[in-house]
Amino acid sequence: NIQRQPVSSFGRGRSFAAKGFQERNAVDGASTQSRGFKGFRGGFGQRESAKGGQRDIPQSGTPGSRERGTLADGAGPKVTYVPPPPPDDEQAIFARYQTGMNFDKYDENVVEVSGLDPPAALMNFADTNICHTLTVNIAKAGYSKPTPVQKYSIPIILAGRDLMACAQTGSGKTAAFLVPVVAQMMRDGVTASSFKEQQEPECIITAPTRELVNQIFLEARKFVYGTCIRPVVIYGGTQTDYSIRQIKLGCNILCATPGRLLDIIGRGKIGLHNVKYLVLDEADRMLDMGFGADMKKLVSFPDMPQKDKRQTLMFSATFPEEVQRLAGEFLKTDFLFVVVGHVGGACSDVQQNILQVSQYFKRDKLIEILHSIGSERTLVFVDTKKKADFIACFLCQENIPATSIHGDREQREREIALQDFRSGKCPVLVATSVAARGLDIESVQHVINFDLPSTIEEYVHRIGRTGRCGNTGKAVGFFDNNSDGHLAQPLVRVLSDAQQEVPVWLTEVALE
Repeated sequence: NIQRQPVSSFGRGRSFAAKGFQERNAVDGASTQSRGFKGFRGGFGQRESAKGGQRDIPQSGTPGSRERGTLADGAGPKVTYVPPPPPDDEQAIFARYQTGMNFDKYDENVVEVSGLDPPAALMNFADTNICHTLTVNIAKAGYSKPTPVQKYSIPIILAGRDLMACAQTGSGKTAAFLVPVVAQMMRDGVTASSFKEQQEPECIITAPTRELVNQIFLEARKFVYGTCIRPVVIYGGTQTDYSIRQIKLGCNILCATPGRLLDIIGRGKIGLHNVKYLVLDEADRMLDMGFGADMKKLVSFPDMPQKDKRQTLMFSATFPEEVQRLAGEFLKTDFLFVVVGHVGGACSDVQQNILQVSQYFKRDKLIEILHSIGSERTLVFVDTKKKADFIACFLCQENIPATSIHGDREQREREIALQDFRSGKCPVLVATSVAARGLDIESVQHVINFDLPSTIEEYVHRIGRTGRCGNTGKAVGFFDNNSDGHLAQPLVRVLSDAQQEVPVWLTEVALE
């Protein structure tokens, strides 16, 4: 039974009992806003934050460490979840949402290319010497003209150069690496890999979260449609045997979270000697403390081609200088660095508003904002897993349909939560940093940082869940002087660079 929760850190004098929420869940066919919740499960005590809850650092770790239920020694519950297969009809494969009215504004961004002898930029997709099938698929996928990151990245990759690319959220980075990689694979005559115990993919794409690698996989299906190139996605939280079965059926492009990737390699189901392309999406996250060791382990396998024998590509919206230095260990010495706009800059199509809200008034302010915007799709970020569930339950009690996503929810629950959010059944998704990067969800009009993140890079990624592909969006951040002072100066810089109004009080806090 769930006890009445202490609320001092969540809101002013408002108590909350989960009883009503529990009763709704007890009914078969529970209401959408409460579906998937099983109450506050245990197991949160792994990485405690200073605010008394478990921070959700999006990881997909090696067996026996981070991945829930996949412990090599048999400890912990056995994962049996098999995700439903994605639809195979052409209309579903090429499903997309429309570009916004500001799409052409991307061309106004200043682009800098660092490095020797960069190839000329691509003005339109027809200028590339790629096969007809891929050209048709690009059109079906809705890519009428390349965005700046695509204009510069595609010819660089087609020229065989290593690349580090930094461009704002929602500006088409996934297609910027998929299109040229698929083009080269088709040019080289990659053949379908038949059923066999060990597969030898030509391309490996890694990303920090399960939801993001699955999104990349779905995008890859568009570009390889009608060819013999077979993409496969594997990630934690699903049955390991299912991942192995998918790979055995043939694998040319492998999209994977690091933990599951290393696990499958360790089981001898993936051979690396044929890898020509290694792609790190959200590369700064892949090279930092969360995944840096996994990436070094991946490139140090004896059968992995050395960096001068493969093409390594890195993409992100943020690239701190220390990560740029780390990237050099993975890239050839003549790699090129493409920067669209400012390194780590926020998208100017997102209207940012920073409010001074103390910890004790945040819940009241959240309710006030959600009531004012009605049923518009809203992503609410919090700093701990417990709080994500707590706030989602609280919103349901307030008759605001909400669900949550974080690292302690089972994969089935995570996928149901995302689907309910995408479909509009739950217009509010309360999330930890596991949903901060890469996710491309149509019609997210608002992002609310109930808790501001610990780094400005994470802030840029979070607000980038709205204002994508030329659409506009709004982002609100609750700034508590006691906990968020370290962000004042970088926030002023990000707001200024994106031509946003900087509150006088924030400037004063930054000066202090």
